Amino acid sequence: VVLHKCLVILCHTDFPKLLLYHMIHTCTFTHRSPPSEPLSDHVMGASRSCVVYSHMIIKNLKNVCKYVPNSFVPGGLQVTNEQKDEQFHFLVFTDVFGNKTHGAVMQCYRPIMVLHDISTSESYCTYNTLENNFSRLFSPYSFCVISKYPYFTALRDCLSCFLIQLKTCRLSDLEERVKEFAAKLSLVPIPPPGQLHLMFSLRPLTIILPSGEDKDHPPVDLDLHLPFLCFRPQQLLQVLSCLLQEQRVVLFSADWARLTLVAESFLLYLQPLSWQQPYVPVLARGMLDFLMAPTAFLMGCHLNHFEEVASETDDLILIDIDNGNVSTSCSETIDLPDIPPAAAECFTERCASLQLHFDLDQCHLASCTDINEHRTQRRVWQCNLNHDIQKITLELIVNIFRDVSNHLNYEHRVFNSEEFLKTREPAEQLFYKKVLETHIFHSFLKDRLNRKMDNFSRMELSTRSEMHKSGGDPKQSGRKNLNSLLAFLPSFCLVAVRTPAKPAKVFKLPDFPASLSFHSVQSYYSELIQQLGKAIFSVQHENSTLLARFYYLRGFINMLCSRRLDALSDFQNLYKTDTAIFPTQLVTWLVNSLHHDERHQADRRPELKRLILKVKIDNERPLVQPDDHVKKFELPRKHLQLEDFVRCVQESGIVKDVATIHRLFEALTDGHPNQVDPELFRVFYTFWKETEAEAQDVNLPSEVIDHLDNSECVYKLSSCVKTSHGVGKIAMTQKRLFLLTEGRAGFLEITKFRDIQEVKISSAPFLLLRIPSLRIQTTSRPEVFEANLKSETELWNLLVKEMWAGRKMADQHKDPQYMTQALTNTLLMDAVMGSLQTQKSISAASKLAYFDKIRHEVPMMVPKTTSETLKHKINPSLGLSEPQTVHVLLYTPGQLTCNGSGSEINPKLWVALSGGRVVVFDAASWSMLEDCIMVGESQLNCMLGLVQEQVWIGSQDSVIYIIDTHSMSCNKQLTEHRHEVTGLTVDTREHSCDGTILQWDSSTLKVKRQLHLSCCIVHTFFFLQRGELWTGSSDSGELSLWYTNYNRRPFKTISLSGCSGVTCMIQVKDKIWVGCHGWSGVGGHFDGHLRSQVMVVDSETHTVVKELQAHSDSIQTLCSAEDRYVLSGSACRDGKIAIWKAQ
Repeated sequence: VVLHKCLVILCHTDFPKLLLYHMIHTCTFTHRSPPSEPLSDHVMGASRSCVVYSHMIIKNLKNVCKYVPNSFVPGGLQVTNEQKDEQFHFLVFTDVFGNKTHGAVMQCYRPIMVLHDISTSESYCTYNTLENNFSRLFSPYSFCVISKYPYFTALRDCLSCFLIQLKTCRLSDLEERVKEFAAKLSLVPIPPPGQLHLMFSLRPLTIILPSGEDKDHPPVDLDLHLPFLCFRPQQLLQVLSCLLQEQRVVLFSADWARLTLVAESFLLYLQPLSWQQPYVPVLARGMLDFLMAPTAFLMGCHLNHFEEVASETDDLILIDIDNGNVSTSCSETIDLPDIPPAAAECFTERCASLQLHFDLDQCHLASCTDINEHRTQRRVWQCNLNHDIQKITLELIVNIFRDVSNHLNYEHRVFNSEEFLKTREPAEQLFYKKVLETHIFHSFLKDRLNRKMDNFSRMELSTRSEMHKSGGDPKQSGRKNLNSLLAFLPSFCLVAVRTPAKPAKVFKLPDFPASLSFHSVQSYYSELIQQLGKAIFSVQHENSTLLARFYYLRGFINMLCSRRLDALSDFQNLYKTDTAIFPTQLVTWLVNSLHHDERHQADRRPELKRLILKVKIDNERPLVQPDDHVKKFELPRKHLQLEDFVRCVQESGIVKDVATIHRLFEALTDGHPNQVDPELFRVFYTFWKETEAEAQDVNLPSEVIDHLDNSECVYKLSSCVKTSHGVGKIAMTQKRLFLLTEGRAGFLEITKFRDIQEVKISSAPFLLLRIPSLRIQTTSRPEVFEANLKSETELWNLLVKEMWAGRKMADQHKDPQYMTQALTNTLLMDAVMGSLQTQKSISAASKLAYFDKIRHEVPMMVPKTTSETLKHKINPSLGLSEPQTVHVLLYTPGQLTCNGSGSEINPKLWVALSGGRVVVFDAASWSMLEDCIMVGESQLNCMLGLVQEQVWIGSQDSVIYIIDTHSMSCNKQLTEHRHEVTGLTVDTREHSCDGTILQWDSSTLKVKRQLHLSCCIVHTFFFLQRGELWTGSSDSGELSLWYTNYNRRPFKTISLSGCSGVTCMIQVKDKIWVGCHGWSGVGGHFDGHLRSQVMVVDSETHTVVKELQAHSDSIQTLCSAEDRYVLSGSACRDGKIAIWKAQ
């Protein structure tokens, strides 16, 4: 009874309540009402809500402590007659919402005396040691520290320091010592995500609290190499395969501590995939019935129960940590599909490069004479090793799921699993079929569809671009992608794996106060605030990322000390340093808890007034739940109207462009009601996919491949026909037609599409018959090519004419996307012909011949001046369903080296599209680097590049967003403007539509000067040069030239022929480039109505020297690229960017 009572006090109900009670009375003097965001997110303590309010503590504590008695002593309560060494193990509790609570348990033994009464044969427990008929026994006592964060090593170190006090502590003093220990831990804040660790002294050790990499990744405070010491790489792959397939997995070990540490390591190996099933790494003896659960799970129990578990339960994966064995409860082997061999082989190769032994790695160094110095060396070594292991396991996950993004439709949130499976090797398909049905993969899909830019996305993008640099063969499509990629990337991946971890700054907290009274704790916090102030001053001009972490910590400590306005000021500074760690819920609670006098003080501080207003506006907005659903593509079961047809085609991945889908709808409904039959769609979809698979499986002899370009693929192959050049199959690529001769396969080029002069249907004599044939006249050879295509003649006539017209459009407008669109049109025509199989099928397919139709209806000739000046055109809306308006363009020059790293930085083109979307191009190759950087949700009005570090973007929502050009992320905002930001200049000034002009210090992001101009809203654009003011109005087709010393009337007016308004204007050398819009009555380009021009005006002679035409919608923006090129962007009917030669 005595033993049980002691255990109840220490580890069942009274002990946690007692511990938390003292923490409440130590810390809650700063809180008057509970915040909506638990402060345990920021404090190291014993409960998730330990410093907030007591009823929440007891509520959460009861949930956590329901199984605590068993978990504290998982092997059962055992009284021994020998003193045992202290033992540690670790716990993880998971609630029904997936939130985890972590604990470190220390079990030690204290002596007790048992009195034997010979007369009654009874025994009594006592602590009196004076009687000779007492026998000495030892009873276990367990102490647990619980935290929301997985600080396993730090919590073990804390308990180890507490153990020194316990050894000299009397039982009567135990309660006070526990209170003191708990109160000290409650003073330690949690470091925010990023490269800032916290250090505190708990004699005799110095303890480090590492920070998480970002808000989605918890801190890693354990030795990730432990499973590598227990298992070979092949066995590790088996375990990971079981987890990816969500099997019922049980870990076994004779050491309770190993269970949690190894289980946590396995789950970290799977990142960014997150385990979604029940997770209990330590099962006490009384909890073994959990293993009867019918669902997938990951659990751990003592090795003594191995035989019992294996014999009484079925379909379990049994992992013996101590002996390094992986088996099932039915057999010694695992009958589950393995991880794909290419990814597994790469993983095994990487594992061989790991240095897993600290002593072996450090044997050349001098011995440490100080324990904390030795711990620091070990910690740095472990951090680097953990970093290498995470890179290796991340590479494994990337190699397994690399092509998933190619089968996603982001707009409709659809994953086409069937098409993904078709791209896998036959031996791998069973593995993927099982994985694709799991909750862990479903959660992974949600992140991909949300375009989450995590480590997985970054590594996938970097290795994909590296494959192109290494000369990877793009013809290796589909199921050959992974093998070809790994063949081309051995050196790159190894370099990426061995990249050292980013160095972290360690901030030392003040020593704990001798007394834990109210005033002592206040003094401790005041000293901590002073130290944080010094740290902020030391890094404010050097490292904005580190500065943000110091602001965050100081804001939190100010809040604990009831300095609410100071706390809000610190959190406000996060907008200028790193918005990624801005504590939205905490700031909302702070604003709502302000007293009346504090509110008046805040109104007199502009930065706090803006913050409070923003919080108020955000709270008034209706709460919009994020769309996290994931759909699998399914063929329709009912008739499709146009809207449903567009959605279904986009979901299927056939094509995204809405205009093309509308033409496809017309083709499939030719002669039918205005809807598509579901059976017809199924036939069309099947034919499309079969044709696509046949094109991928075309095996060309090496002699033929040598004649093709690297990017060239065969998309259409005719049946074997007789031609004027022999018998063979006609092959169509995106560049040419060639004959694949019969017999000994050979290559005979028919023509490149740009060389075609005429294509027509004819007939060739055969005995007494005339067989339909196709005749092609080219400039490359005098004779006409003729092929007896018989029933295929009309289809090939459409295909060749469309490719010919697309090639001419691409060459004349210098826009390669025309050719890509023409190729898509031909493949759709082929699929329509194959699915309809009627007399009218050729008529239906001809509705998709878009470029051939334009060639006949609209003159295709581009004016000579335009053709000579136009260099290239690019499409920033590539991959989107409809073109987007190009609102702003910015060119940033490159440089040879970056921060002494020796890496070359190419120039970049930044493009602001609708809805706050920014796209980035490599201005050396005009290839897209980033397809979506979101900066707010409003229209973007202006951009400015600062050195090589930042791009500033002014928005209609009155915010200036700052993009880091290295990380391509937007984590800084300037919120001083009250109205939309309309302009930015190179001396770091910007103005808003209310006439406010702010001058900024670009290093501190503080306003140096503020001006206000009285103005009215006019649609005019101006440019100043040599005392001249050039103006143009959006509703007038004239330029006006003013002299600044005489502004009563314009000095000269320049008429712009065919222009009804000026939209933008820039100076390049001695020329003024003017973007214009107008309407044409004779028919303009594409739509027959809109006319858009770029006028080039000589600033000396005041005459128009060039009239350039390249857009089918109004020109929205112009920018200069080092005075060598001028770039123009147009509105959404066109949505293209034209690149002009500035000479």
